[in-house]
Amino acid sequence: MVGVRDRGEAIRQFIINNVEAHANDIVQVTADEFDISRQAVNVHVKRLVEQKSIIADGNTRNRVYRLHPLVEVTESFDLSGLEEDRIWRDFVAPKLGALPDNVLDIWHYGFTEMLNNAIDHSQGNHAIITIEKTPVSSEIITTDDGLGIFTRICNILELNDERHAVLELAKGKLTTDPDNHTGEGIFFSSRMFDEYAILSREVYFSHEYNKPEDWIMERSRPSNGTTVFMKMSNNSPRKIKAIFDEFACGEDYGFDKTVVPVSLARYGNERLVSRSQAKRLLARIDKFKIVIFDFEGIDQIGQAFADQVFRVFQNQHPDIQIHFIKTNPDVENMIVRALSRQMDIKT
Repeated sequence: MVGVRDRGEAIRQFIINNVEAHANDIVQVTADEFDISRQAVNVHVKRLVEQKSIIADGNTRNRVYRLHPLVEVTESFDLSGLEEDRIWRDFVAPKLGALPDNVLDIWHYGFTEMLNNAIDHSQGNHAIITIEKTPVSSEIITTDDGLGIFTRICNILELNDERHAVLELAKGKLTTDPDNHTGEGIFFSSRMFDEYAILSREVYFSHEYNKPEDWIMERSRPSNGTTVFMKMSNNSPRKIKAIFDEFACGEDYGFDKTVVPVSLARYGNERLVSRSQAKRLLARIDKFKIVIFDFEGIDQIGQAFADQVFRVFQNQHPDIQIHFIKTNPDVENMIVRALSRQMDIKT
């Protein structure tokens, strides 16, 4: 039988675990979960506020709750001569404090990769690092005053639209300095954290762990430089090796597998019908041994698009395994048609 004290602790822990997702209605959500009155929940909320576990903002009718930061710090650094490992060791790791080894490993990898990108590629002068840690999660935001990651990629790869750069980043193995970088940092970092986002000028993309490939592009207020946002649960069971293994194949366990969100090959709500759109999707795909095209959010594709991806390209690169996922019946039928034409030609 659960004691009164244990039940009270369970209620308060539930509030702490869910207040970020229910800032406006955490009292009602908790009341429903434990089948108790709002008045009873408010007793626990008041205690958490007094303990400085959560913060209450606004008046009674429009009150909003949020986790009380254990750490909240922002500092600016001169990028000239900066070493990412030193900043990790002297500034970031002490602020993150005691966390499980697997969580610290991910933070070490992700933070140093992102700061190194700013040091080596941003062409900026300064970086601002913000760290916030709550009882539930930690987040780090790095912002540089450089050219902007998507602009730089467009300039180096001669792309005519910054949204092309988002598609290339989503594929992985993209680097503007192949002699010194593998192009793996952003790809793997984006898949390690609970939430990961990059904002640069008018282009934004994000990825959330264990959710559909939902890289999103939005037109927003232009911002100079590049901002990278990373957030992760303090008690995540995730391990770096599992993320690397997910995209490794072959005896050398190299980064040979990728998942490509097909939706990034289009602009707005346009249909994917042309060979030129398909070629945009297929750029640099020959760097991988296994390619999975994710058709989440794609309602229709044209015959020429499907033919270019699943027949022409496959005939030109027979050693590459091409797969597709999350297709609706219309899209799958078009793909099957292209594949059947390939079989007819072979026979």
